Amino acid sequence: MKELVRPARLAPGARVAVVAPSGPVPEERLQAGLDVLRGWDLDPVVAPHVLDRHESFPYLAGSDAGRAADLQNAWCDPAVDAVLCARGGYGAQRMADLLDWDAMRAAGPKVFVGFSDITALHEAFATRLGLVTLHGPMAAGVDFVKNARAQDHLRATLFAPETVRVIASGGAALVPGRARGVTLGGCLALLAAELGVPHARPSAAGGLLCLEDVGEDTYRLDRYLTQLLRAGWLDGVRGVLLGSWESCEGPDQVRALLADRLGGLGAPVAEDFGFGHCEGALTIPFGVAAELDAEDGTLTLEAPALR
Repeated sequence: MKELVRPARLAPGARVAVVAPSGPVPEERLQAGLDVLRGWDLDPVVAPHVLDRHESFPYLAGSDAGRAADLQNAWCDPAVDAVLCARGGYGAQRMADLLDWDAMRAAGPKVFVGFSDITALHEAFATRLGLVTLHGPMAAGVDFVKNARAQDHLRATLFAPETVRVIASGGAALVPGRARGVTLGGCLALLAAELGVPHARPSAAGGLLCLEDVGEDTYRLDRYLTQLLRAGWLDGVRGVLLGSWESCEGPDQVRALLADRLGGLGAPVAEDFGFGHCEGALTIPFGVAAELDAEDGTLTLEAPALR
């Protein structure tokens, strides 16, 4: 697995577009998130359909075409330096095929931030644009609006990425060891759902795989991991970083499942890495070469996430 192209870091005054590729966005939280961004001396602009709701399916932020147009127009606008997702939910997969990836590639690299359902777009940005992306808090997310740790780590990654080249979890090693590879991953359910899709990687071989999920029964997590194992998608993975399993079915049971399904990969596995659907979530760049030390609970990037 090769390293991807690193976008430029942000500077004070940079224009950032906020889009909603997935679920509907609470207006109050959006406004609070915009205030945070303005406090960072950024110039946030809200895409036209961010506060829309789909006529038939209220779990979507407006129509597939509208959500896709927002993302594409923001990305292709030369005045925009970064695109931040407002929230996750569901819907990114429905609009990914409506994007003009050739036009987006021609627009050049810029910063892209999101997590959860946005996992589908992290995969597409990697395969279609060859671009490093940031798995981090979203502009209308509770964590982004209210949690200083989440805010500070994302802000440092955006403005001074050399200061966060070592990402420390404070967690334990489920499987001890050290490994080097290229970071990738996201929400486990989405990675399983992306199997066989042209926008997604055909394999995690050579990668340091970051996994997390939210609100899942243990048998469903088992199903996702077993699907990835049976498909051979995990063959050759160099290491695994486990994020949060918020509102999943008991930490002891989840830990036992992860040990059962991932323990035979022959790769180090680090627990409690502090990214995903948890309070104070850390920002993890995808597409960068790094070293995982499972026993120390550290991920050391070979170069800053952004240039």
